[in-house]
Parts: sequence; structure tokens; C-alpha cells
Amino acid sequence: MLIAEVCANVQVKAIDQTFTYIVPARLKFLTAGWRVIVPFGNIKKVDGFVISVKEISDDTTFPFELKEIIDVFDEEAWFTPPMLNAAKWLADFYLCPLAQSMSLFMPTKHSRKIKLKFEKIFKAVKTFDAKNFSDKPAQLKALKILQEKISPTSEQLRELKISDSIIRILIKAGLVEVEMRRVLRDSYANVKSVNKNFELTEDQINAVEEIKKSLDAKIFNGILLHGVTGSGKTQVYIEAAKIARQGGRNVIILVPEIALTGQIVTIFKAHFSDVVVIHSGLSVEERNDTFYKIRNGDAGIIIGARSALFTPIDNVGLIVVDEEQDYSYKQDNPPFYHARVVAEEFAKFHNATIIFGSATPSLETFYRATIGELKYLELPRRILNLPLPKVKCVDMRRELNEGNRNILSRDLQKLLAYTLAKNQQAILLLNRRGWSTFVMCRNCGHVISCPECGLPMTYHKDKKLRCHHCNVEKIPPTICPVCESERIKYFGTGTQKLEQEIQINFPDAKILRMDRDTTTKKLAHQKILNDFKSGDYDILCGTQMVAKGHDIPNVTAVGILSADSALNFPDFRAGELCFMLITQAAGRAGRAKIVGRVIVQAYNVEAPAVIFGCKQDYKNFCKIELPEREKNFFPPYSRLIKILFTSENRDYAMEKAKNFVEDFKSEMLNAEIEGPIPAMIEQLRGVYRFAVLIKTLDLDAVRKFLREKNLHLMDSVLIDIDPLTTS
Repeated sequence: MLIAEVCANVQVKAIDQTFTYIVPARLKFLTAGWRVIVPFGNIKKVDGFVISVKEISDDTTFPFELKEIIDVFDEEAWFTPPMLNAAKWLADFYLCPLAQSMSLFMPTKHSRKIKLKFEKIFKAVKTFDAKNFSDKPAQLKALKILQEKISPTSEQLRELKISDSIIRILIKAGLVEVEMRRVLRDSYANVKSVNKNFELTEDQINAVEEIKKSLDAKIFNGILLHGVTGSGKTQVYIEAAKIARQGGRNVIILVPEIALTGQIVTIFKAHFSDVVVIHSGLSVEERNDTFYKIRNGDAGIIIGARSALFTPIDNVGLIVVDEEQDYSYKQDNPPFYHARVVAEEFAKFHNATIIFGSATPSLETFYRATIGELKYLELPRRILNLPLPKVKCVDMRRELNEGNRNILSRDLQKLLAYTLAKNQQAILLLNRRGWSTFVMCRNCGHVISCPECGLPMTYHKDKKLRCHHCNVEKIPPTICPVCESERIKYFGTGTQKLEQEIQINFPDAKILRMDRDTTTKKLAHQKILNDFKSGDYDILCGTQMVAKGHDIPNVTAVGILSADSALNFPDFRAGELCFMLITQAAGRAGRAKIVGRVIVQAYNVEAPAVIFGCKQDYKNFCKIELPEREKNFFPPYSRLIKILFTSENRDYAMEKAKNFVEDFKSEMLNAEIEGPIPAMIEQLRGVYRFAVLIKTLDLDAVRKFLREKNLHLMDSVLIDIDPLTTS
């Protein structure tokens, strides 16, 4: 008898185990990695993943009645052995159910039959006498075309003025055969390649030589490529990818935002013919078709956001994590994996080289390079020795005191006027969506908050309040719900209001806005950037997605509004966030021959993050920031684990958290624990949350402790390893 251990795709932590099923004779081909349909408990059938298959004696007894596997989903095993091993590692490291980690490798959360797309192609199958078609010119034309063209489609034949009726006649006469061919959907198929292959600089040549040594060794190596904005990191990635592909090995290129995929794809397509793209913005069918190409060996370069790690690619020689410092690499729902950590582990699986690239590396990655855990390669100069942009910091307190109540400082207004007069382009960054940041009663101070999470709701131009965390909408009140006053006031500025203010100040300017509200449609990021890059618009304004990685030659001016707002974030990384935002946004200016100019608007102009950000001085910022981290035992001098205890009963959640802290302190001596404190969003959808923070040098020991206490099996507990926030 053949039995299989199956991981049921049921997202319940308490049943994190495999279940034994009989493999029926018609499915005796099953091996580890197949997706199957199985009966499960009171549920008629669920999808699952085969973990192992083995032969046992027919008279083997079990303490329960075994059920049979019902069916399979695919024509081959979905998980390759490396994928299966990776899923098991993810579940173990991030203390999540195996089903949860395995679902990361799916085109969609739950397995389902995905409709494949086919098209008809036509072939001439017999020789024919032209003499027999002297009075049938349309049929003769069709036969000649079918003999000349290789397997044309119906659409191609129509373009050549061959009607469907003519083809049907020829098929009936036995002169033409019709076949079905699978069509692989690809939204990036028509992306035009752009060759930006400059002569390499000395810095780039040195970096490529070091990377080549690592690739040739075919052992795991980690590299930090630290290059100022505009220094040509992408070209180094391309040269490294060429070396890997020439050696017969595959490449994964990760970018943090979907908005950046289009730009890097156009450049890579100029050098490689086997590029595929994977990210959550594509349809399930497109992602499935991309997996099909990878399985069949038709793709050697995978480009995408963090989900690009979870494809059936094998024989990987190079992984690139571009803009490695970016928060978007962290998954914000279970399992809370960090793509930077996962990518490095996967590189170890494959004996591959991993490159972490950034102009502003995370302090964790930079520190690892300084102590020799990573090879440090630097690109300290821009391509063609172009100068870094000139940055001026404007104190908005002084602007207000001198009577300027405009969103734009006088210096920024002058810079925009000059830029528009020269037919050049500008980017304005304001990291707040919407129209006004919050709505408040001036009588009693009550702020209109989200009923689900308690955070202030944002007012939008369509006259609705929205919670950007829960997506809850409501009509703004005209009377205060607390004191019944009519003194309702809209405070702050969002990207929608910024767009209107720019239009008022510069009525002839053509303005584009890029934030989450304008990029909901498929590939909207790419369309906005293409429209801006083509010169159809003068000013691009938006949230932080306009600040990263974009290379638009005609952008000579950048304005950063409320540049110090990140400093108000109650977290030890606040300064790092502020510094990175200023440096990255400033780097969008002056990437061609004209020197870029940047205006940084801030209230806390004395903050080191603002000062060094304006100077684009990463290393001196680190000299200020790292000692503070060490003093407080924060990364890179420790690893963090954040645990959220949740319940609809506030006191119960708090008590559970307190009990855990006491238990931890009594047993774990090699770690620090803080809390419990209310989470940053204390109440979410009626559930109270209390946070506990663990700092440790021995992550494995703490994970072992949590597993022994079965914390990872409790639905009321969320465990976040390497969290980005502390509460």
C-alpha cells in the first residue's frame, strides 16, 4: 500500500502537522511536491501539498481510518526538492505553519485549477497543384502563405487578408491542419529594451572583477555594493548576470517596489532574451504562466519584488537585492519574512553569490560589511563623474514666521519656476496620501479616528475619510461626535492637496501624481513613469515611491516636503528612515549633464539625520547613529523578536503578555525583554494587541524557547522575527 504525508493548506496554526492519506492506484506516480485535493475533517475537501510518499505493508494498522487522496491539481509536481527544502526552512525559522510557508510558492493563496490559454495555429500538410486553384485565387493565396509562414495564428492570417471561411474550406479539403498551442501571458512582453551600456568606470570594473571571483568559485558569498545615487549599480548587476549566465547558472534580481520593475526590465532586456517578471501586481494566470516558463528552462533571469524568490528556479548562481535597505522587503502579514534574510539563505542553498546594493545601506548590512561578514565594494562616484545634486535645507519655522503659509517654501517655488522655464522636470515628495492628514474638532480636540484601529483617518478629495491601514471609509462629520461643536477643521497636507497647490502656483504646469490611490490599476506605476519620462508632464509628485531608483535624465529639481516627519515615528530606526528618504529622493536629480538642485523642507533642521542627509554623507551619519544603537542594544548589535498578544478582551491580552514576560525572565538569561506595551495600533478590528520585544545575540536559543512553549501554535499570538517596528 502506498501512503502519503500531506500538509493540508488550512491556515490554522494549531494543526501545524502533516496527515496520512492512502494513495489510490490511479495516482501511484505521486511524489513529494505534488499539489493534491484531500478530504479533511468536516470539510469535504481541501487542497494540500505532498511532503513524502512511501510503500508500507498492506496489513499495517493505524489508530485511525485512512482516507484516500481525491485528485491532483497539476500535470507534474509543483514543488521541486529545493523549493520544498526552502519552505521547510521558512516554517522553522519564522515559526509559522508549514502550510503558510508553502503557500508563498503558489501563484495564489489557495491552490485552484488555473485556466490555461490556447490559440489555433495552421499548417499546410499536402503539396498542391496551382493549376487546380486557377479559379480560386483566395484559396491559392492562403496555401502559398501557409507554406511560407511557420504556424501562423488566426489573427496573423486575418492581418494578411485571409478570411476564416477560406481556412475552413482548406481544412475540409484536407490541405490544412489546425493545432492548439499554449499561449503564455506576459504583461511585459512588449516592453521595449533600452540599451544603457556605457563604458564601465574604473570603480565598476573593480567591482565586477571581485564579483567574478565569487561567481567563478561557485560557493556562497555575500557582497555589499555601496554606490552613491547614479553611480551605475544596475550596470554592475548586468555584468554580474552575464558572468552567471555564461557559466550556465540562473539569476534572481529583486527590487523593492513594483514601480521599479519596468525600468530595470527595459535595461536587462537589452542584454538578455530570457527575462521574466514576477510580482503580486500580475494576474494569477500571468504568474502561473511565468512559473511554467521557469520550469521549462525558458527563463534565466527573474526580475521582481520579494515574491520572485518563491519560483521553481533551480541552479541559481546570483541573487541581487537592489535597494536592500527598503522596508518593502518585509512582509507585513504572517509569515513575517524579510526578503533580504530569505534571499541570503536561498543563496546558501544554491552556493550562489548574493549582492546587496544600495546608496543608503541598512545599518545592519553596512555593519556586517565593516566586520567582514560581507565583502564591501564601493562606487563612490557618479557615472561620467557627474556631480551629486546641490542640496539646500529650508527651515519651515522661519518660513511660517516670515508670513509664508504656502505648502511650498519660497526657495522651492523659485526652483520650480526656474526648472519649468528651462523645460526641465521636477519631482516633489510628500510622504502622505490624501488631501488632509487628519480632521479635528477645534473645540474639544477630538480627532476623527478609524473605528477599527483607532488611527486618525485621512480626508480625501472625494469628500471621504479613509483609514490607510484598514481601508475603512466614512463620511466626515459636520458636527463633533463628542462635544457636538461645528468647529470641524481639516489639518495637514496630503499628496492630493499638494497636487492642487502646485497647480495653483503654476497653472501652466502639467502634473502627475503617484501614490497608492493612483496606482491601483494593473501596471499603473509603469504607465505613470513612462508618461513622465516621455516629457508629457513637468512635475511628478507623490509618496516615497517617487524617491527610489528612478533614472529620468530631464529631472533636474527635487523638492522634499516634511522631510523630517519620519523623526516623529516612535522607533529606534526613525533617524535612519529620515536620512534614507532625503538621500534617495535627492538622488533622482541631476542624473544627466545638468547639475541637480534639491530643496529639503523641514522643521527640525538641527537633527543629524537631516544634516547628513542634505550632505548625502552616509558614513558620518553612521558614526553618529551606530554608537546609539550599541548603547541601547539595538540592531546591528542584536536581533529582535516582536511578539503580539491579542484578544477581544483587553485585560486578558495584557495578562497573557505579562505572564509570558515573567516566564521568559525566569528561564532565558542571554536575552533582554521589554514590555508589554500597547501595540502601535492597540485595537484592530475589535482585537486588542500588546507588544513584547526581545533583544538577543542568540536568535536560535530564543526561537527554541518559543517553540518549546508552543507560542507559535497559538492563534492569539503573532511572532515577528526581525521586525521593522518595536511596538
